[in-house]
Amino acid sequence: MPVAVVIITGVSGAGMSSALKVFEDLGYFAVDNLPVQLIPTFVRLCEESAEINHTAFVVDVRSGDFLKLFPRIHKELHGKGIDTKVLFLEADEEVLLRRYSETRRPHPLSDESVVAATEHERQMLAEIRNLADIIIDTSELTVHTLRDEIKKQFTEKGSEQELNVSISSFGFRHGLPRSLDMLFDVRFLPNPHFVPELRPLTGRDAAVIDYLQAESEVEETIKRFADLLTYLLPRFKREGKSYLTIGIGCTGGRHRSVMIAEALHRQLADLGYKTTVMHRDIEKDQQRYRAL
Repeated sequence: MPVAVVIITGVSGAGMSSALKVFEDLGYFAVDNLPVQLIPTFVRLCEESAEINHTAFVVDVRSGDFLKLFPRIHKELHGKGIDTKVLFLEADEEVLLRRYSETRRPHPLSDESVVAATEHERQMLAEIRNLADIIIDTSELTVHTLRDEIKKQFTEKGSEQELNVSISSFGFRHGLPRSLDMLFDVRFLPNPHFVPELRPLTGRDAAVIDYLQAESEVEETIKRFADLLTYLLPRFKREGKSYLTIGIGCTGGRHRSVMIAEALHRQLADLGYKTTVMHRDIEKDQQRYRAL
């Protein structure tokens, strides 16, 4: 399978790790610090894979003297018709010094001062810079604006990354789910648990739904949550977020949170969002409810 290759390189401290993360978020198979001599083998393995059609990897001075092989390997890739682009990141000397001072990370050429190491590095990378298809000066860029610039340069028209929304109901009694981006607590709503004939049911059952929908504050809550998400989701997408996990919590995770999660799932799906819903605790305590 033809594979598109992006080689990220440049001076240390210019943002290569941040750039690689952007490509990973765009769906590229991402590798940091790929040795130059392994590039042909790596690209061949990607071509043999049925799952990889875009790959991005960082090549920098950590490859040492093997950097001298880069021009020949770059020429070989183009000679084989492989879609290869070289992205070179650089920044002003003063900016690089400040970044190293703030992060306290050693320069890869740590035997020298940062100033001397950066100058040496620029000399080592001079030929590679001349081969670059795109050069980005990150001196005045933040992580966010660097991401925007990379997306502008490399996102194909019509292939913008989707925002995948996962909605999970849960019960606070059973602990918080991991890795939530947003959490809505609905324990203030009327609780079907205290209605004997509804207690064994769940928020998916018509009787529970009817009971909750009969309460005006339930419908108002759903509307306000949906309005908030309608406002926020395009902004999460604009910031480059690919996955958003929303938790809806009630006491046991069986009635209120389930009903609200299902309602929000339907509304967001109707708006065109790729949405999934799961109910973590819906089956917990089931045996106890059946025995009552």
